[in-house]
Amino acid sequence: MQQDKTWGNRIFDILNHGFLLLIGIVTVIPFIYILAVSFTSPHEVAKGGFILFPKEFSLAAYRYIFSTDTLIRSLGVSIYITVIGTLLNLLFTSLMAYPLSRRYLRGRQPILLGVLFTMLFSGGMIPTYFVVKSLHLTDTLWSLMLPTAISAFNLIVLKNFFQAIPDELEDAAKIDGCNDFGVLFRIVLPLSMPAMATFSLFYAVAHWNSFFNAVIYINDSEKWPVQVWLREIVILAQSRIGDTSIEETEIQPLTIRMAVIVFSTIPIMLVYPFLQKHFAKGVMLGSVKG
Repeated sequence: MQQDKTWGNRIFDILNHGFLLLIGIVTVIPFIYILAVSFTSPHEVAKGGFILFPKEFSLAAYRYIFSTDTLIRSLGVSIYITVIGTLLNLLFTSLMAYPLSRRYLRGRQPILLGVLFTMLFSGGMIPTYFVVKSLHLTDTLWSLMLPTAISAFNLIVLKNFFQAIPDELEDAAKIDGCNDFGVLFRIVLPLSMPAMATFSLFYAVAHWNSFFNAVIYINDSEKWPVQVWLREIVILAQSRIGDTSIEETEIQPLTIRMAVIVFSTIPIMLVYPFLQKHFAKGVMLGSVKG
């Protein structure tokens, strides 16, 4: 039977809950500030001060960033890169992680050492650019997906996850007539949904926030992802402040930046609830089991 808590335990619980509540408030306040400023009128923002609730509600910042159809087109590009790129990431990572998880694979250790080497040393930006250019991937959306098709860290973690699956399941599947691909897609991957959901979120966030590679490899502005266009919008908003045709009260760079942050963050936040049930289990893949 559980004993009653002592006064010391109760005081500790109160202090612990109070501390966690304080941490939660400190974490949430910046998000509230960003959202509030994005919906505040530029005139009110120009006065300065810390805003947690818009006194003068305005959609001027959102009207500005949606004043052209280029943002919608770039949003479609980002969605395409995120969806197709994430599927390619999961496919290539699984196809490489599964054979490396089998101890009977010949040459397994040298390949693993090569993967670990890439985590410590990389070819650099210029050699990577020449490789992408030699493959005629520049100015194509493939340049934003194929060079980052496999993450070495995710590969190692997924390999360890596959390695923990009992070998008896593989033997039973092969007795029933499955080949290696059948074992992977019918047995291993269905048992690895928490890991796949976790890595899909990691890969999707990386693709959605992709910015630097697009600046390097993409010259056609119609193929720019949303992150590049949002940066251009912020720069344009700052440059137009000094334009005599635009009054200072009609636009503020701060409200534009906050609206851009909200616009670029919400899509990924909408995806997270669908993966949340797998994410909590997936993030514990590398934990110590007792």
